[in-house]
Amino acid sequence: MTVTLWTLTKGQSGAIDGFDETLQDEYRIRLMELGFHPGEMVSCLQAPALGAPKVYRVANTVFSLDDEVASHVQVRPENND
Repeated sequence: MTVTLWTLTKGQSGAIDGFDETLQDEYRIRLMELGFHPGEMVSCLQAPALGAPKVYRVANTVFSLDDEVASHVQVRPENND
């Protein structure tokens, strides 16, 4: 099952599956420069209320992304039971 990065909740993680076709190339390239590569593990560290940007860890680095970007990153969630 693939979901968007934005749907991950605090404490959830998964493997990046790719980007949807509507993401502009400039954003896709920049995300890949920052370490958001298919197959890379990403975890949601913080998910503030009211639509504030969420905080993610990827490649031992922490980034804050808003829903306009994170909703275009496709992720296969891990089973965090």
